[in-house]
This record gives sequence, C-alpha cells and structure tokens, in this order.
Amino acid sequence: MTISADHSAPDQAQRFPAQDAVSEAVRKFGITAEDYMLPAHHQIEMVGPDGRLKAENEQGTEPGHEYPLPADEELLAAYEQLVVGRRVNDQNSALVRQGRMAVYPSSHGQEACQVAAALCLSEGDWIFPTYRDAVAVMAKGVDPVEVMTIFRGDWHSGYDPAKHKVGIQCTPLTTQLLHAVGVAHAAKLRGEDTVVLAMCGDGATSEGDFHEALNFAAVFHLPVIFFVQNNKYAISVPLSQQSVAPSLAHKAVGYGMAGERVDGNDVVALLAVLDRAVKLARNGSGPLLVEANTYRMQAHTNADDATRYRPDSEVAEWLAKDPISRMKTYLTDRGLLDDDGNARIAAKAEAVATQLREGLSEDVPVDPLELFRHVFSVPTPQLKEQSAMLADELAREASSEEPSK
Repeated sequence: MTISADHSAPDQAQRFPAQDAVSEAVRKFGITAEDYMLPAHHQIEMVGPDGRLKAENEQGTEPGHEYPLPADEELLAAYEQLVVGRRVNDQNSALVRQGRMAVYPSSHGQEACQVAAALCLSEGDWIFPTYRDAVAVMAKGVDPVEVMTIFRGDWHSGYDPAKHKVGIQCTPLTTQLLHAVGVAHAAKLRGEDTVVLAMCGDGATSEGDFHEALNFAAVFHLPVIFFVQNNKYAISVPLSQQSVAPSLAHKAVGYGMAGERVDGNDVVALLAVLDRAVKLARNGSGPLLVEANTYRMQAHTNADDATRYRPDSEVAEWLAKDPISRMKTYLTDRGLLDDDGNARIAAKAEAVATQLREGLSEDVPVDPLELFRHVFSVPTPQLKEQSAMLADELAREASSEEPSK
C-alpha cells in the first residue's frame, strides 16, 4: 500500500481555522484570546443549593461568558428526566442486589449533568457516553431496558448506536472520546450539520487518549464538546492526585479551544452552558471543553467500598447540594411545578422502574453458536471447524435428552 500526501500550501482559512475562530470571538465579544479560551474566574452557577436564583453578579458570568436562562419548557423537561433518572439509579442498584444485573455504576447525584447533556442536543447530534451515563442515554430516547442490557452481562450494547446517535457505553477509560472525534470529523467531511458531545470523568483526563482526542479535534477544528463530569474521584484516586491545574477546564487553552466551569448539580446552569456550547460548535467555533463539578454519592460500583477512601462528612456536604431538591424548589417557587405535576412525574418514574424490573427479569435465550458468528465478517477455517464441533456436540446432547419412544 502506498501512502501519499498533498504537500501544496493550503490557503490561510484552511490552515488556521482555529485561529480564525478565536479572532472572531475576540472581535465579537471584545475580549482577549486568552479570556475567550480560559474559563470564567468563577464557575457558572445560576440556582444555588437552596433552590433560589442567584443574583446576576453572583452567577460567575463575564464578558464573553454570558448565559441567558433556559426556557421554562426546557427546565420542566429537565426536571422530569432528573426524577426519572434518580428512580432508575436506585432501581438498578436494587436489581444488582437481587442478581438481575451483573453490575451497575450508579450516577446518583450526577443526574443533572447527564440530563443536560442529552437535552442540549438536536435529533441529528451524537452523544458518546461513559459506563456511568445510562441516564443520559435514556434521556436521548433509548429504551430503558435496552440501555441496561449491557449491565446484565450480554455481549452487545442492547441498542443500535446509529439509530439513536448514541455511542456504546464504554468501560475502558477515554476510548469514547476518540470515537466521538472520528464521528465529528466524518460529519464535517460530509458537510453535515452535526455536533458531537463526548462525556468523560475526571479520571479520563489523566489518560493519553484525552490528549489525543482534544488535540485532533482542535487541529481539525471539529464540532465536538468535551464534557467532563468531575465527580472528584477516579474510583478511589482523588482529583488532587491527578492534576494540579487550577481546574480541568483550564486544560482547554493548551489546545487552543475554549473552556468553561459549571456547577454540575445546577441543571439550569448546565443547560445554559451546554446550549451555548452546542450553538458555538454548530456555528463553526470548533471544539469546546466544559467541566461540571459534581459528586458521585454512591460507590463506584456495587463492588466498591467508598468508605475506604472518602469520609462520611464529605458525602453529607454534597447531599445538601442535591440537584433534584434544588430544581424542585426553584420550579415550585416560580409557579411552574405544582402537586399535580409532581404526581405525574413520580408516576412516570415509577412506570420506568416497573419496566426495568419486568424487562430485566425475563430469561434471555442463549445460543452458544453466537460465540463464532461475530468474530470476523468472513469466518476463518478454524472458527468454522470449532463452530461445527460445538454444533455437533449440542445436537448430540439434545438428542440424548429426548424421551425414548
């Protein structure tokens, strides 16, 4: 195979799209390039833990970092997904204890990040989740039982990624960021109006794939939003032992892209920041990095003992910042949510939990020959031989179990 390259000098717009985007931002917002790329001095927070809207001068906004309040309809839709997501997290934790699921990485406490990630996207946009982002996948419209299929121990993801524009939930850290960048690059080459949102945790920022994905996205000026859910621990390793940067959002400037910090338990601020990020990416501003400060209230998975590496006092501190209670207070005080609305949303959450209990209790027929069907598109002679041997063994076993006439 011969590899060749066109070494002719491209025009200035082709060579430096990222610099052009920064220059446009500087002109539009009237700020320096550094102020555009660096996050605001204080994280963006609109609704405090008490559920009250903060004064505009306390929201963390600065020139070039202004965020209008999302529409009421978007906030109500987000609250409904928050309640459903919390019920799903708790239901799945129970299903693991009952042996109906092999494992479940709960996102209890992080639901605001996941809901906002899904709701900020248009129908044709892609999202690439981590293993902890089942709530985001559901909020993107995937059937709940299909979302949880992978956690039951099945060999496939349970849903069609191309149909839903949702990547398969990945257990390996950070690999999904490279997949996201690849999809964004392909969409750009095709001239498609597509934005890709790539989700990861703080632990992923310590991986080499994180650097490669951000650098490629920046150099090729791709419409990707890197959404880091900083829940303070990479399993048991605290953030302080991973990075000494002022924030993870500050890493953006090193790649020539804009970064922002947002309260990851404030769904109002999350929607505002991510809505703007999607708009900027779609309009040609290139990739962006958004860091959401949140907290994993429960253990890493059912196999983890979180008490070994974090104190109960820390968990209690974050319990007071719960995203659902603050959103409920905010919507109720504004007259957007009443008892009937709460009852309707609770009933929907319970219906989804029932759907999961029933769907994950069904026995799934197992075909041992599937071991060989999806290894190669064209089976090798060895696989064919092994498959035939197993088929013969299964046939003889079935024959021996038939009652004699």
